[in-house]
Amino acid sequence: MKSLFFAIAIISFSAVNAAETNAQAKGIDTQNQQTTNVDNKAGSITTGTGRGIDFGGKPVARTLLNNPYRLASKRDILLTTIANLMTERNLVVDEASSRLSSGIVVSAPFVFAKGAVITTSQLSRYANLPESVDDNWTRGRYTLTVDVQSIDGTNNNVSVTAKVEGRAETLLGGNWQTLNSTGEAENDFLAALVERVTGVSSDDAPKLDEPSPEELRKAAKQDAKSDTKTTAPKVKKP
Repeated sequence: MKSLFFAIAIISFSAVNAAETNAQAKGIDTQNQQTTNVDNKAGSITTGTGRGIDFGGKPVARTLLNNPYRLASKRDILLTTIANLMTERNLVVDEASSRLSSGIVVSAPFVFAKGAVITTSQLSRYANLPESVDDNWTRGRYTLTVDVQSIDGTNNNVSVTAKVEGRAETLLGGNWQTLNSTGEAENDFLAALVERVTGVSSDDAPKLDEPSPEELRKAAKQDAKSDTKTTAPKVKKP
């Protein structure tokens, strides 16, 4: 009887040992019965192109529009459009500072950022921040001034300037500091104005240092005139 029990134990042990050997060959963890396939996956792991996690790369900087920008519209209609556009963009027209007779529309200061958490990042978009560790920016605002200068009855040069300010909290209290504008606030409003007047997206509008459509037409006319003035060379008679 003992011999029979001993033989059964040997057979059971051999079967278990063979099963473990087969499982190891297949890459199965014998403790928790999970397929690992470590050897097969080790050669296929990719980590990108050496940049770590890809968050989409750096944002592409926009090309600024010509400022001043030439727009074809009657001056009074254009001034009304500018005032209406300011209202739509939550800007209040400062009637005391604006001089419509001179073609100048000024907005009241517009606060675009509040709170120490987001102000620095928002403010850095519209202004070049000074390299100072003592400044704790808590608010950001800008004031727009739109100047419309009439060229003729239908064409105007429209320039937009922004006074960007940041409120810094110090041990002595808070104060507003005027910062150098990056041109983004001006370009945002100018792009919206161009699209409103012309119906053309700002992406298709002439950019900084690019000739405007009027300049291209004038150049084409000058080329045409120069072509008509060119005469064929005279052929001398023998």
